[in-house]
Amino acid sequence: MSRNTDSLATTPAPARLLRLLHLLPCMAVVLGCWADSMQAQAAQESKEAQDTQESLDSLESVQQRLQGAVGSVSDDQLSIRHLDNTPLTGIYQLLLNNGEIVYADASGEYLILGEVYQFTADGLVDLGVIKRRQLRAAAIAALPAEEMIVFSPPAAGNDNGSDIKHSITVFTDVDCGYCRQLHGDMEQILERGIEVRYLAYPRNGETSESFEKMISVWCSEDRQKSLTQAKRGQNLPQHDCEAPVAAHYALGNELGVQGTPAIITRDGRLIPGYAGLDYLLAALDFSRE
Repeated sequence: MSRNTDSLATTPAPARLLRLLHLLPCMAVVLGCWADSMQAQAAQESKEAQDTQESLDSLESVQQRLQGAVGSVSDDQLSIRHLDNTPLTGIYQLLLNNGEIVYADASGEYLILGEVYQFTADGLVDLGVIKRRQLRAAAIAALPAEEMIVFSPPAAGNDNGSDIKHSITVFTDVDCGYCRQLHGDMEQILERGIEVRYLAYPRNGETSESFEKMISVWCSEDRQKSLTQAKRGQNLPQHDCEAPVAAHYALGNELGVQGTPAIITRDGRLIPGYAGLDYLLAALDFSRE
């Protein structure tokens, strides 16, 4: 490049003009290619934006149509809480307000009840199970830690020396026997590097005695101490405040909790009940010594 530039700069004016005229077609080709490339890129971006908007519009219109069908067959008792595509062309996954997952075509003329499985490299996968895990994980992640009663492992008190090896969220009832068993194993659980984050779930609802006890626990100055005392059957001073007990109970019902303890992992898996530390470790896929 330097030799060509120097040659051009020292050539007499008429000769330089001729050289420039010879270069113009090449420059036009380069500029033309650049312009074509920019136009193609802009067209692609416009098409992607249009496709995205059309997809959103289509999904919204499908939900409206399916909501009409679901409402008509249930006397407007059922509604669609969440609608999503599936790997099956034209088949949609519907999460209803009663927690059920069903499937339907875009017209709303056909409804599929039951499980829908997909063949994958890891075997058969239940699409409904995957969706429930995603929804649980998102719902738990959205909760502020201040609403929970959290027991965390000591800084170097577990097998691998790290603070937290796993974190579980547990819907609990202070009067539940298996909940008390889990809490009784708390020291060993923490030693294994498992963080336990409690949410309130009084099994018999908002009119139960357990509900009032859990309000007192959540409104106490030392929640950990009060929860431990309540799970040991000790009487607690009655406290009242804007506790999240009712909200936790409603969330548990929404996420499919049917009993306690209900253990939810980080990825949204639901582990029902508790049968000892070994059971918990196996459910969490921990390798045991």
